[in-house]
Amino acid sequence: MSQKPKPSHGLAACPGCAEPLDSGDRFCGACGYDLSAAPAAGEGPDRPTVAIGTPVNWPDAPPREPGSLSTMTQHPGDLPGTDSGGHDLPADGAAPAAPATGPTDPGPAAPGPAATGDFELAAPDPRAAVRVDDPVPAPAPVPVPEAVPAPAPVPVSEAVPAPAPVPVPEAVTGAAHGAGLCVACRAGRVDTDGYCENCGHAQPRERDHMEREFGGVAAVSDRGLRHHRNEDAFAVSATTLPDGSPATLAVVCDGVSSATRPDEASAAAAEAAGAALCAALPRGTHPQQAMHEAIVAASEAVNSLAEKAADGEPQRNAPACTIVGSVVADGLLVVGWVGDSRAYWVPDDRTAPAARLTEDDSWAAQMVAAGLMNEAEAYADERAHAITGWLGADAYELDPHTVAFKPDRSGVVVVCTDGLWNYAEGPADMARVVPADAADHPLHGARVLVGHALDGGGHDNITVALVPFAVPPQGAGSA
Repeated sequence: MSQKPKPSHGLAACPGCAEPLDSGDRFCGACGYDLSAAPAAGEGPDRPTVAIGTPVNWPDAPPREPGSLSTMTQHPGDLPGTDSGGHDLPADGAAPAAPATGPTDPGPAAPGPAATGDFELAAPDPRAAVRVDDPVPAPAPVPVPEAVPAPAPVPVSEAVPAPAPVPVPEAVTGAAHGAGLCVACRAGRVDTDGYCENCGHAQPRERDHMEREFGGVAAVSDRGLRHHRNEDAFAVSATTLPDGSPATLAVVCDGVSSATRPDEASAAAAEAAGAALCAALPRGTHPQQAMHEAIVAASEAVNSLAEKAADGEPQRNAPACTIVGSVVADGLLVVGWVGDSRAYWVPDDRTAPAARLTEDDSWAAQMVAAGLMNEAEAYADERAHAITGWLGADAYELDPHTVAFKPDRSGVVVVCTDGLWNYAEGPADMARVVPADAADHPLHGARVLVGHALDGGGHDNITVALVPFAVPPQGAGSA
């Protein structure tokens, strides 16, 4: 759960039901909670992320000595890969490779194709169909009534062919209102209002617990033990590159709970990013470029949710969320993010070190990077989880981060919100809780990780996606 600055009484949402509050509220309008009895901000074990709403002039970080890490983050230069411009990164002290042909920044490609390795950087084709293999959350299925026969059939010389069927991904598991047995009494049926006809027990909502496995990638999302709704969302899918080789992807978003409609923000961002990736990769767009464009599309989707204030400016505390995504394609591992949701690399060979592939957009990360605090000091501060970047109409700047790696061994990418990494923050900690067979059984692995966070207290919504990475055969894939 992420939060932006709280109102004067110190609470952005009701502690009883998590409904948004105004600064002058003394009681919650939804449940009547006495706000004067609420604990002071920062008390208790649940210290959610908060967003800093104005730019901060951070001091420059001191130079990092080769081979050392100023934080627990794996720096891009510590693994073989490419930077955001597509240039090869030096490995093991080798001299930097010659820059690859292509743009020098991760921004939108210029019109016309430009070759980069085995991919093509191309401007989006407005004629290309956008397909979402795995939108999140999936809308409730709408029953389609039987077609009414025409009163008088008109003879047609040649039948019109039916449109090609669209593949439908596996449905998210969870309670479906109006179907099945009550989860409490296991006897009564659930009415359309979501309550048991026998015992009256309210049934879990669809987003309280979601699971999906598609094309070798899997994700699980859970409401956790402290919040009344799940404000996380995810998208997982598989597609193919122009040469027919497979590509898998996962996107995870965490709603900013102090903003309005954070659950809608995360869902809109995950769906838009997943759709953008599924449209761009089959066209030959470089995965790193596609990830950048997907984050921009997600930002636009969240921005569209904001209502305009009387002066025409975006509303205060407009819908907002963080985002992190990963694409595995043609021997490349690409990660992109904004905010403090993270991606970790966990090799199958656990004697090799795990790595964190993202740098948080947060107060604590900035303090550590600037050399003003060590990691223990920074994360002990009550401002530790204040985020400095997010998607939303009131974000002061959109700065998508992308990085590409070429791992030399097989493993799995853990893409998650802080509801998980709060309970396994370091790469070694994460590697210890990821099952050894996670690459072969990603859905089981994701369930285990969600269970680990629940066992640790479940103070936040928990979402994790696992994307297996297999080293391509010798001579295959891009150089």
